[in-house]
Amino acid sequence: MEDGLRVKEIEKTTNHDVKAIEYFLKEKFSEEPKLNDLKEYLHFSCTSEDINNLAYSMMLLNSMKEVMLPQLRSLLGRLEAMADTYSEVPMMCRTHGQSATPSTVGKEFANFAYRLRRQIDRLEKIEILGKFNGATGNLNAHMVAFPDKDWLNISKEFVEGLGVTWNPYTT
Repeated sequence: MEDGLRVKEIEKTTNHDVKAIEYFLKEKFSEEPKLNDLKEYLHFSCTSEDINNLAYSMMLLNSMKEVMLPQLRSLLGRLEAMADTYSEVPMMCRTHGQSATPSTVGKEFANFAYRLRRQIDRLEKIEILGKFNGATGNLNAHMVAFPDKDWLNISKEFVEGLGVTWNPYTT
């Protein structure tokens, strides 16, 4: 909480959330002799979008894995159980506002379970993309500062190391 308040205090001066985090981390690095010399590299070749897109991607990915999918699977389990429990309970169906052929309550729950399973399957296949390639997506500052580095591979490994799918082409 104290660190968060310090970041908000810095942000009052910078009017920039990512810059406030950078300055906060520089303060922390200054307190550690082994890190002090590295503090100027904290924002090296990172635009705010390099940082924000990865933060949002990780939040979305984690919320899908830790919140949405578990809740949807739980609901699916309940629907499937209800489909089984009520498989022999008859019900009159309606179409166009009129009575139609009969069904069972269980079959109707199975219908919703099937639809939900399809949506869960689709959600699990969504790729959450992330980038780390500078202001215009060309790794320009990276290449100028350290031309002998394999920046495409570094970018790819960094993004994928966060559990996000690497997007090599951005603007």
